[in-house]
Amino acid sequence: MYECSDLKKGLKIEIDNEPYVVIQFQFVKPGKGQALYKCRLKNMVTGSQFDRTFRSGDKFNEAKLEEHEMEYLYSDGDTYCFMNTSTYGQEFLTQDQVGEVKDLLKENTVCQILFYEGKAIGLTLPNFIELKVVQSDPWVKGDTASGSTKPATLETGYTIQVPPFIEEGEILRIDTRTREYVERVKK
Repeated sequence: MYECSDLKKGLKIEIDNEPYVVIQFQFVKPGKGQALYKCRLKNMVTGSQFDRTFRSGDKFNEAKLEEHEMEYLYSDGDTYCFMNTSTYGQEFLTQDQVGEVKDLLKENTVCQILFYEGKAIGLTLPNFIELKVVQSDPWVKGDTASGSTKPATLETGYTIQVPPFIEEGEILRIDTRTREYVERVKK
């Protein structure tokens, strides 16, 4: 059981038998009266967002969520297939449930799939993944007008800014939280 003082960004709570995640959080203490907790909540099943204000003393249930390690197998149109690495059962997520991480999702990537009441509702990629550069313009020595980075297209189709020395065929480590280049991987 959570209280208002426990609210913070990323906290997963249950309201009216639905799981929500706190997206934004603000504590407001007016001159007189109770403290207010203004939150922007996102429904983890439907994806809808709304603002809600809570008063100090309000209580919430912890969302009954489970995470399972699953391997991404393939996509078939708007559905993505994942296999549980321990039971070998398969689960399917929609394009909306996968969200923007689909740009970094490569076959055989092991992810954490989030379940609510036995139903898959979302996924989390590992913090770092390794992807191959399939297209990158050559860098011309002395070309500093465009800054110290250039665009490179990865094997998943995602375009990222990389240092000028990166060439096609190289494997890069990408931070999935910031979606930025971290380093080259030597193999």
